[in-house]
Amino acid sequence: MIDTSLLPLWVLAAVGLTAIYVYFKVSFSYWKKRGVPILNPTPPFGDIGAVIFTRKNASELINECYKEFDGKKFGGLYNFTMPILLVRDPEVIKDILVKDFEKFHSRGIAVNEKQDPFQGHLFALSGSKWRNLRVKLSPTFTSGKMKMMFGTMVECGKELQECLQDTANNRETIEIKDILARYSTDIIASCAFGIQCNCLKNPDAEFRKWGRKIFEPSFVAKLSRALMLVAPSLRRFLKFPPKEVGKYFMEMVKETVEYREKNDMKRNDFMQLLIQMKNKTLGVAEEEDIKLGNLEEDDLKSIAPFEVTIEVMAAQAFVFFLAGFETSSTTMTFCLYELALNPDIQQRLRAEIDTVLHKHGGNITYDSIFEMEYLEKVVDETLRKYPAATLLQRQCSKSTKIRGTDVAVEKGVLIMVPIFGLHHDPKYYPDPERFDPERFSEEEKKKRPHFSYLPFGEGPRICIGMRFGLMQTKVGLISLLSRYEVRVSEKTPIPLVFDSRSVVLASEGGMWLTVVKRTDK
Repeated sequence: MIDTSLLPLWVLAAVGLTAIYVYFKVSFSYWKKRGVPILNPTPPFGDIGAVIFTRKNASELINECYKEFDGKKFGGLYNFTMPILLVRDPEVIKDILVKDFEKFHSRGIAVNEKQDPFQGHLFALSGSKWRNLRVKLSPTFTSGKMKMMFGTMVECGKELQECLQDTANNRETIEIKDILARYSTDIIASCAFGIQCNCLKNPDAEFRKWGRKIFEPSFVAKLSRALMLVAPSLRRFLKFPPKEVGKYFMEMVKETVEYREKNDMKRNDFMQLLIQMKNKTLGVAEEEDIKLGNLEEDDLKSIAPFEVTIEVMAAQAFVFFLAGFETSSTTMTFCLYELALNPDIQQRLRAEIDTVLHKHGGNITYDSIFEMEYLEKVVDETLRKYPAATLLQRQCSKSTKIRGTDVAVEKGVLIMVPIFGLHHDPKYYPDPERFDPERFSEEEKKKRPHFSYLPFGEGPRICIGMRFGLMQTKVGLISLLSRYEVRVSEKTPIPLVFDSRSVVLASEGGMWLTVVKRTDK
């Protein structure tokens, strides 16, 4: 045995560095051995160093990788030394999200519900627990339930109009994202928790205050969000939401459940569905529920029962709030930004809104929303250019070959579907930076692959709240544009720069627009 104390330090250092070099050289050969194209991974971070140091957000990085693999069906990346397959081809994406769903049903997010109950939510779970929850939660978002919650959305839309009245009369330039977030929070608080928090009237309402804390740029919050994208297996060791936020939501759910059960109070909202699940009084899911496919692993063909506790309820309610609040307010923000930049599109949309509302007696009705075809195109184009989810992640649970190739994806390998890259690919969307709602005419949609547009994902794990999110987004836009115009100002971010510290797409420095009262009404 060699006595290392007799060796010079420089020799030990050289041996150590050589060992590290060999380790990364071997690790970074994973995809090359399998004939998969790669970029230029750098020790120790592989291809994700820019995200770790917040020089870029994940969407920017993955979009750059998407462009680098131009002409390829897929490419290999490294998260530190962990291999990731970035899939570009719509047909391969279709196989992963739909045809071979049973082999790619997991998002690859490690969950430790005992350490942190808030990790056990629908978005993160996989296997039988995910399937069980998905089947039972789906009735919340059927057309029947949407109609029941529609009145709440319209009332919040009226309060949004009132909130902007003085601003519009004075032609003020405001940070529009905050007001839209308050509008979304009011809807979520009522429809999910049965709480009237009046954030539009009171920006410092307690519910809004705690919701805002979720997105505060603390070190732990930043690290947790980054790990969700680049190192999900480490996510279990960090507490998200922050401890005090989790405590607030947990207590709120407990108090709501206790009050309703004690007073035999029932509401047509998400919380009532969770209470029924807890008390095992939930009926069979409605026919409109999305088919979930068959899962082969660990007896996933059966819907294995598990106890719905207060902790499970709090986790689902929390993720409902998180997803519904942030995505809808972000979509409305970017939509208004593009309408301010394109007044001709804004005018055409406003004309459609006026015509349809007049037909319905000047009121926003459930049916009137579906008559606004141009609004549908405008929202679709907003979600193309600014998708709420910029990438999808799946983990292979059973080794399989990619159809039409000799490349095998091994069990445990992460798959990334670059939504932002697909949505900005000139092959599918010529001149992709131009905002053009006519891309979503029936004629234009037929010209491109279905799986080149994935704002809500696709397949059995498509966003469960898609209809809810679209509905509150459209009601908010109709409420605002039926009474006001939005215009650019000196503070409007032109050109737009995305905030590299944000986990979702957000404008650096906020979104400043001028709101004015319509002169034609």
